[in-house]
Amino acid sequence: MRVVFAGTPGFSLPCLQALLSADGVEVVGVVSQPDREAGRGMKLTPSPVRRAAREAGLDVITPKGLRDDPESLAWLKSKHADMLVVVAFGMILPTSWLDAPTIAPVNVHASLLPRWRGAAPIERALLAGDTETGVSIMRMEEGLDTGGVYAMRHIPIDDTATGPRLWACLSVAGSELLLGTLPEIAAGSLRPTPQDHARATYAAKIRSVDRRIDWTLPANTIDRRVRCFSPKPGARTRMDSKWLKIIRGIPLREGSTRRPGTRMDNGSLNIACARGSSYHVLEVQPEGKKVMDAEVFLHGHPVPRDQTFE
Repeated sequence: MRVVFAGTPGFSLPCLQALLSADGVEVVGVVSQPDREAGRGMKLTPSPVRRAAREAGLDVITPKGLRDDPESLAWLKSKHADMLVVVAFGMILPTSWLDAPTIAPVNVHASLLPRWRGAAPIERALLAGDTETGVSIMRMEEGLDTGGVYAMRHIPIDDTATGPRLWACLSVAGSELLLGTLPEIAAGSLRPTPQDHARATYAAKIRSVDRRIDWTLPANTIDRRVRCFSPKPGARTRMDSKWLKIIRGIPLREGSTRRPGTRMDNGSLNIACARGSSYHVLEVQPEGKKVMDAEVFLHGHPVPRDQTFE
């Protein structure tokens, strides 16, 4: 089975590595996004997928776009691929690309479709308080994650789940499900089931505002935001006009009549939230500094009992 792989971030790597080690599969080419500026020096840095593909000696291209790029399309057609496998590539594929493989273009998507179509399904599931998520193997079409689904794997979300842990779990689950379904797709014994479009939800791209803590929400909701972005890029709040990242904490149901966003006591960093709840902060990262225990932070940064966080 000749496969062209399209992916960009680290989430894609388990799928690429699984294909490279699979019997009867030959990865004949890889497509990834162009190098981006990264790090303190803002140096051009290849994506994790491009780096891994080069180390494996694979033919890699990094087009800026696909819709008006005849050279990239010619490259794809020259590979005579049976399957085009797409995992978190980050670009919309035009019809010309979807029609190129002789068998099918398939996508590994980190949600239980049709819930959370779009760019940030892992984060949106966690922020919404979903009790489960998963991965879907989907036949691609021009719509945004609208194609029929070949297979799914369900993954529970408990009250301790973090964004990075879900990310790692789903990336591995996706690679396992991909290898289990590709032979059946190639043989024609596994057909995609159409999605129920009426049940679709959209996982919008994460913005800076999504990371900001709104203390007028209940503590459980705030805890999901903290866990979603911990430790990086971090959920954050304002204290004395400076950013403070909240890295870890515990939601409490203590009765409180204090205004949301107010420190509740002198003994620990408990912040009042909505509905009489509070959030017991355990780890923070002050602006420009490293992650530290909340107790250490309080020793070096006296925080009055009535301090407000915004």
